[in-house]
Amino acid sequence: MLINNITLSNFRNYSKAEANFSENLNLIIGKNGQGKTNLIEAIYMLSLGRSFRTNKDKEMMMFDVLNTYISSEVIAMGRNYKIEIKLGKDIKKAVKINSIPIEKLTDLLGIINIVIFSPEDLKLVREGPKERRGFMDREISQLRPNYYSLIHKYQKILVQRNNLLKNIKIDENLLDVYDEQLAIVSQKIMAYRKEFIDNITPIASANHYRISSGKEKLNIKYLPNITASSEIDFDSSYIFNKFKTSRAEDMRRRTTTSGPHKDDIGIYLGDMDLRSFGSQGQKRSAAISLKLSEIQLIFEEKNEYPVVLLDDIFSELDISRQKMLIDSLSEIQTFVTTTEAIDFNKEVKTYLIENAKVSLL
Repeated sequence: MLINNITLSNFRNYSKAEANFSENLNLIIGKNGQGKTNLIEAIYMLSLGRSFRTNKDKEMMMFDVLNTYISSEVIAMGRNYKIEIKLGKDIKKAVKINSIPIEKLTDLLGIINIVIFSPEDLKLVREGPKERRGFMDREISQLRPNYYSLIHKYQKILVQRNNLLKNIKIDENLLDVYDEQLAIVSQKIMAYRKEFIDNITPIASANHYRISSGKEKLNIKYLPNITASSEIDFDSSYIFNKFKTSRAEDMRRRTTTSGPHKDDIGIYLGDMDLRSFGSQGQKRSAAISLKLSEIQLIFEEKNEYPVVLLDDIFSELDISRQKMLIDSLSEIQTFVTTTEAIDFNKEVKTYLIENAKVSLL
């Protein structure tokens, strides 16, 4: 997979910008606040059609403009694509692939797979379940575009159910309808999440074993909020009954207290819960192991490596981890943002970002 170029118009602080990229290592240098991460964000948009920084498209639009535009020529699975994304204050987000408008965002997913490393990755291990659910949702959506639709369907039903629970008088027949719908979607989401964790765990464990020089064994577990005595119990009728069991509590608290929106991932070194007892170095290594596992998993699924974005992470890593990370990406198109030049001891295409202008050094 390759991103050949990008054109931006009115995106964040870029009024106009263009760049042609190397198929190997692209180094993006600039002082803080010049637009390095904004460029990475635009590249990321080509994969999922949304930002990794905000859920609000309007935040990516330059102030006081009507339209924002991103365009790129990419190569995936031996085919050439032109991806165009248009955002507007008064229009719905529009995406074109080879000049043909797509009807739904899932048509974009899976063309270009992107894995991003950022200082926020430490939240995967350090913060609460929301960060880890987001990790699952982003990566599964790239590999299984239908999953993206399931998550949106689940959220829509969940909002309707929560609104109903806030009523003074609750129609329990309608609650049954919502619970049945949620149960069907929940079963599919949970199956996708379990498959993903089952597939990524051995890869992450092998990565961490290498990073820790064979001293630590990393283990990842899917922790569904709705538990069962056996996997066969995870059918929609079982989940429906779980929703009914928690109904009294839901009505008391006026919100849905159980379901996939409460799922988590357990991250362990041996039997030790890394979130609670791990050192900062161990958490950082585990996060890197997980992110590297995304790359390998995508390669195993697609027989092509994804595009990798390293957004200002080298200040977070010691020299040995920096070298290990770059060496792991030797055959992969990689974008690195940094405030100063780094000697990678390999061929690099270098860009300077200054006042939202991109120039080749």
